[in-house]
Amino acid sequence: MPRAWHLKSRPETMAAHENFELKEFTQAPMGDGTIRVANKWLSVDPYMRGRMRDVKSYVPPFAIGEPMQGGAIGEVVESNADGFDVGDMVQHMAGWRDEAVVPAAEAQKLPDLGIPIQSFLGFLGMPGMTAYFGLLDVAAAKEGDIVFVSGAAGAVGSTVIQIAKAKGMTAIGSAGGQEKCDWVKSLGADAVIDYKADGELMPKLMEAAPNGIDVYFDNVGGEHLDAAFAVANPGARFAECGMISGYNSTDPMCFRYIMNIIGKGLRIRGFIVTEFMDRMGEFHADMGGMLQAGKLTGQETVHEGLNSQVDAFIGLFTGGNTGKMLVSL
Repeated sequence: MPRAWHLKSRPETMAAHENFELKEFTQAPMGDGTIRVANKWLSVDPYMRGRMRDVKSYVPPFAIGEPMQGGAIGEVVESNADGFDVGDMVQHMAGWRDEAVVPAAEAQKLPDLGIPIQSFLGFLGMPGMTAYFGLLDVAAAKEGDIVFVSGAAGAVGSTVIQIAKAKGMTAIGSAGGQEKCDWVKSLGADAVIDYKADGELMPKLMEAAPNGIDVYFDNVGGEHLDAAFAVANPGARFAECGMISGYNSTDPMCFRYIMNIIGKGLRIRGFIVTEFMDRMGEFHADMGGMLQAGKLTGQETVHEGLNSQVDAFIGLFTGGNTGKMLVSL
């Protein structure tokens, strides 16, 4: 019998092991147009924390007692769908489990780019698309811009740093701890702020960006967002991708410099990567070119086995990952 992680209860603050249960489940029957996939790689992502709340959002919440979902890559082991053969490697959203029966229309065959397949859950997958379209479309970043990226050692943030440098921008990142800061610097960042070091963040950002910032790519919210309000140049563009600092908190966010939105004419836009799915070909073409030119690299933090899925997820909120957090089956 296949096994899947189920949401047992809704966490109020930081998710814990008691909120989840790993158990066998009844797989959907194979119908016309479906494929059976043996999952090889599973993704955990910060947005999943929002789905654990019973609130209306852009995607339905996880149901108590039901198998959870998330990005996954696996091998087709049975097919009732034209265009999908046994042995094909596919990406789909029936993760948090070792096997899935999914409609073929909801799976994507992976292009052969000569890279490890798990990269399609990282810088060539949803995190990469989030970085690419968030920076270049939502924030309209262009050559010569000064870009500040919070969460720069994460899957999205590290990709933003590399795209910004590949497109001729100045890239300033924020990460927690010297080891992560050194890695972000190795990606080409012009400056990296250790937000865990002593001192307030805003003066550190002013020192790293003496000429201000033109773009802020937000993965963190909270103090990082407030510092960006303070240091932003007139007309700066903010791409609001995530606010992980508040995902496990019930305290309100307070901003000292928020009135700069008015005085500096800041443009702030939240976005969800799904609005760009019809442009995946454009993304793969441009990112593939950067990859072949040696301008992109990825790093992964890998947990082994389905049993480790919850540990991997919790690690997203405790600084446990550098680059993309993955589970290998």
